[in-house]
Amino acid sequence: MDAALPRRQQVKRQNRRFILEAARKVFAERGYDGATVRDIINATPLAAGTFYNYFTSKEDVRRALDAQTAEALRPRLSEGRKEAATAEEFLSAFFSAVFALKAEPGGVLEKADLQAGFEDLCADIEAGIARGLFLPVDAAALAAALLAAADQMAERGKASDPAEATAAAVLLFLRGVQPPI
Repeated sequence: MDAALPRRQQVKRQNRRFILEAARKVFAERGYDGATVRDIINATPLAAGTFYNYFTSKEDVRRALDAQTAEALRPRLSEGRKEAATAEEFLSAFFSAVFALKAEPGGVLEKADLQAGFEDLCADIEAGIARGLFLPVDAAALAAALLAAADQMAERGKASDPAEATAAAVLLFLRGVQPPI
C-alpha cells in the first residue's frame, strides 16, 4: 500500500482491489452471466455489506473492470501513431496493435476497450491531419471506420495472423476498393 496515504484511504483502495480481483476471477470461472454479486463477495475476505460501499451491482463492477482494462491497453493501442511519418505508418501502427492484442491468449481486447480509446484515436488523427498524413477529413468518422474495421475483421477471424490482417486493413484504407486503372 501507498504509505503516503492516510490509513482509511489505504483500506478503501485495498477493499476495492479485493473486489475487482475477485470479480475478475469469478467472471473468468463462471462467465459474466453465470456470476452473482454473492459469488464475488464470497471470493473476497470482506463482509457482504462492504461490497455495496464500492459498487451497486455486478454491472457496476464489470464497468470498473472494463475501464481498468481499457486504461491499461490505451498506451499499447496508441503506440507508434504519434511518431508515424506517413499515413501507412499510422494505419499500420493502429491495426498491428489492435490485431496483436486480439490475438493474445484469452482475447484480451474487447470492443469496449477499443471504444475507450476512441478519443485518443481522434486526437491522433487530428494531429496526423495537421502533419499532412491524411486529407482533411472528419477525424471522428475516420476513427469510427478504423475501429469498426478492426473489430469486424477480428470478429470474423480475419485477424488470426496479425501481420496479414494489418497489411490487408492498411491496403483497404489507403487504396480503397477501386481496382487500379
